[in-house]
Amino acid sequence: MKILVIGAGAMGSIYGGHLSLHNEVYMVDKNIEVIEKINTDGLTLVEDGEDVIYRPIALESTEDIGEVDLVILFVKSLYSKIALKENQHVLGKDTYILTLQNGAGHEDILEEFVSKNRIILGTTQDNGAVIEPGKVRRGGVGKTNFGMLVDDSDKMLAKCKTVFDACGFDCKIYDNIQQLIWNKLFTNISLSVVTGILQVPIGYVVSDEYAWNMTKSLIYEALQVAKEMGLEFDENEIIERVREISISSPDGLTSIYTDLKKGRKTEVDTISGSVVRAAEKVGVSVPVHEFVVNFVHAMENK
Repeated sequence: MKILVIGAGAMGSIYGGHLSLHNEVYMVDKNIEVIEKINTDGLTLVEDGEDVIYRPIALESTEDIGEVDLVILFVKSLYSKIALKENQHVLGKDTYILTLQNGAGHEDILEEFVSKNRIILGTTQDNGAVIEPGKVRRGGVGKTNFGMLVDDSDKMLAKCKTVFDACGFDCKIYDNIQQLIWNKLFTNISLSVVTGILQVPIGYVVSDEYAWNMTKSLIYEALQVAKEMGLEFDENEIIERVREISISSPDGLTSIYTDLKKGRKTEVDTISGSVVRAAEKVGVSVPVHEFVVNFVHAMENK
């Protein structure tokens, strides 16, 4: 399979590296140092304490590679649109786009570039961290889950599973991928945004009654939206899971907290913002989510 991975960070490197074992894989990134390192010495993944070298082709521009079978999007979601615009020439009539990004609602952007039957949504339990340019430590190894919003008439999901599994991943196809995405989303739309606004670690949320009340309000609103979308979740189970995460990771720092702390733009539009957009589609009022999205953007602009 001819594959383009957009973004050569930790996750892009893990997938681009492994998929290059049996596929024609290109990785595009803005960091020239990363590109030169991969093309000169290979892409190094530290796996089980050992350095393993992979050989994808790293590029600053995809202008000359032609159309690809699959694009995997691994940039931060706020850069998705510009990244796809810059690489639009690789999208043919049979090209699929796969997103394993955090959050939800990515299809709203992807549909500007390919039809809905060419969009694959998913989640990954893999994780990693960049050690230096062209070298990434692969941390936890877990399932790669994906599905589509419409009927998979060309059986692309099965093709992807075969390709990914052959390169060391453990893939599962879901008939209702939104159920899985929203199940993962509840943690981000509660803990991530609240810790970001308050600039506190995860443990603070459950220790302070006002922070916890706001967190539960966000969960309740999201559950109402999910219900109208035809998704089913147990309210008590979701709340207890979020509470346990706050207790068990008292010093943990979320992505929104970290981005705001460092003066960077956040992914709030595909986290809390995805609930706002979904609520508009199904006719549910989510005033707390609207408030926190505005609050985060105001903090970004300080």
